[in-house]
Amino acid sequence: MELEVRHLRVLCAIADTGSLHRAARELGMAQPSLSTQLRRIENTLGAPLFLRARTGCRPTPLGLAVLSRARPLVAEFAALVTETRAAAARAAGGFQLRLGATASRAIPGWLGRLRGRVPPVEPSLQMSVSANSLLAMVAEGRLDMAFVHEVEGTPLRVPPGLRARVLVEREPQFVTLAADHPAASRRQVRLADLAGERWMVDSTVDGEWDALCRVLRAAGLEAQMLHGDYLTAYSLAATGEVVTVSQPTAHPRPDLAIRPLEGDPIGVRLLLAARTETELDEVYPELEESYWAVAREAPAYLEWLGRAAPSA
Repeated sequence: MELEVRHLRVLCAIADTGSLHRAARELGMAQPSLSTQLRRIENTLGAPLFLRARTGCRPTPLGLAVLSRARPLVAEFAALVTETRAAAARAAGGFQLRLGATASRAIPGWLGRLRGRVPPVEPSLQMSVSANSLLAMVAEGRLDMAFVHEVEGTPLRVPPGLRARVLVEREPQFVTLAADHPAASRRQVRLADLAGERWMVDSTVDGEWDALCRVLRAAGLEAQMLHGDYLTAYSLAATGEVVTVSQPTAHPRPDLAIRPLEGDPIGVRLLLAARTETELDEVYPELEESYWAVAREAPAYLEWLGRAAPSA
């Protein structure tokens, strides 16, 4: 077996995440396949590169030496791929852009505005619940840029060499509950009003489960936490089965109430990441315009922005 750049990416992902499970998720692989690949790499080099434990993986001295050489090679190859593709697209008279994103209502408008430019940009889109996975793909040259959110209290692992531009420094996360829930009559919902409620959160979204647990503990609440995707969570919230966290730009529905939480205890930072400032300059204005367009369509968020404006 000869080592290739993809094998070096595997080693970097394991070191960065400290876990075979998390590394497999970032790389879009099954964990058994990743474990097999790591064993083959170690057999090729003749010694273990990571110490495995129940708490995760950490590099051996040899692993640290290999990683010190692997990281710049991975970064250089990613830059080569990115620059070559961009040059080829421009030579062909077009501009193709590989975008990654976590969920946001700003994305359709962003794509539409890019396609409407002169000359047009033709974007492709890869969605993921893992912001860290998308950032790793940008660093590796598999994506040109990623629009992601960073949950407060859980910093993202931004790979070396990436440039990030903050769209919103702190976007408050709202609560979504049934339209006939007693707390829905309030302009702001207190966590105490939701005592005894079941919360449904997508635990695969980087940081969200932990953030909500911290906030509920700080409020002295022992809430039942359920895992589920947000489409399911909204459907169950409409019937009163659960309450859930939502972005403030969420589209209003007659069977749901989207309300700020008193004190705004949960927040996220929205940012766009790319390899160069030039790439950010090329698409950031369309993203910013798209985000604030959907913000103006969300009554609860618009009202919240109006209250926050004097102290901003």
